[in-house]
Amino acid sequence: MTEEKTLTDLAITGTIPAALRGRYLRIGPNPTTPDPAGYHWFTGDGMVHGIALGEGKAIWYRNRWIGSKRVGAALGRPAAPGPRHGGFDTVNTNVLGIAGRTFALVEAGSYPVELNDTLDEQTYNPFDNTLMGSFTAHPHRDPLTGEYHAIAYEATDPNTIRHVVLSPDGQVTREEPIAVRHGPSIHDCAITQRYAVILDLPVTFSMKTLIGGHSFPYSWNPDHPARVGLLPRAGSNDDVIWCPVDPAYVFHVANAFDAPDGTVVIDVVAYASMFAESLQGPDAAGQFERWTVDPVERTVSRRVIDADAQEFPRPDERRFGQPYRYAYTIALPENSFTIADTRLYKHDMEAGTRETHEFGAGRHPGEFVFVPARVDAAEDEGWLIGLVIDLPQQTTDLVILDAQHFTAQPVASVQIPHRIPPGFHGNWIDDLCQSAF
Repeated sequence: MTEEKTLTDLAITGTIPAALRGRYLRIGPNPTTPDPAGYHWFTGDGMVHGIALGEGKAIWYRNRWIGSKRVGAALGRPAAPGPRHGGFDTVNTNVLGIAGRTFALVEAGSYPVELNDTLDEQTYNPFDNTLMGSFTAHPHRDPLTGEYHAIAYEATDPNTIRHVVLSPDGQVTREEPIAVRHGPSIHDCAITQRYAVILDLPVTFSMKTLIGGHSFPYSWNPDHPARVGLLPRAGSNDDVIWCPVDPAYVFHVANAFDAPDGTVVIDVVAYASMFAESLQGPDAAGQFERWTVDPVERTVSRRVIDADAQEFPRPDERRFGQPYRYAYTIALPENSFTIADTRLYKHDMEAGTRETHEFGAGRHPGEFVFVPARVDAAEDEGWLIGLVIDLPQQTTDLVILDAQHFTAQPVASVQIPHRIPPGFHGNWIDDLCQSAF
């Protein structure tokens, strides 16, 4: 998109549930001055899109660039205030509620950016100066303790990653260093009630790629042993239980939990390799897998849940770190790492079944997030919310599905009269600027 918009007259199909009072926010790369030379779609200037809902109405749509120094220079306006970390300030990967506030996030570089309710006020904010290093795009909230857990890495330090913990009020209480080699790219992590789960996999920093002029200098490294680390949540580097796993790469975790037999279960979308043949994406389609980690034998067994290409797995996040039943993913084309399929999947992990919601020809969903109908709602009792691009019409819908009637027509759709470019992650943030759970 080439401009920032504010729209208040939005058409609605169906009925928006009265309980949905807040904002759906989604972020992704949107270069202010596109330059194909050396560009990687992970590194473009961040843009947040938001739709506010309340009283059964669509109140507004807004899109705003994240105010990095590069964006400020390109648009001829001041950059967002606040401290920078190591010169990095592009933020483009996730936007979510943390401790009653809204933050845009990126891994391995910039400090988070705090946003106000309308997205117009932005401040680079290392959690009120309690964060010393980089952060992650995927912190995970433990619904039982209220803590947020993350595995963070620095692009400039190939030998160290950090287990970062935020208190329920959003202050960093722990940045525990963990030794690694080669500078692994760790996009996501997981937690159980016993462990923080580290995915140390063979996509690592590549000097050759950097010298070649690529803005995302990471590639497949067959010399880097793939392993899963189980870090006791209050443990240190010497306490990590490292377990080798067959080479693979994981962008996103659906969930993880401690099994009764002492093993750790991790559900992921796994790729046989990543950035080996092309720096633009995987070398083959990813598949939904269950990894079972035995901390005594130090082994990882892998089982395919669903071999069809898919991504962006999301559970009911009130179950994060605990046994759960349902996961929701988007389908991807078999031969392309693009948001270009027309289907959303719902996996019943207990029954071993899959349902499919078909949006129709030319209608392409991005990541959908589960929003419970109320605080004490049952798992799967609520709505799935996400953006669907209508490519022939060059428009976008914010679609609300009833999760328990997954294949039925949407409960409601809010029509956005332009195409919102495919992006990364989105979340529902309620009226108090915190996650719905």
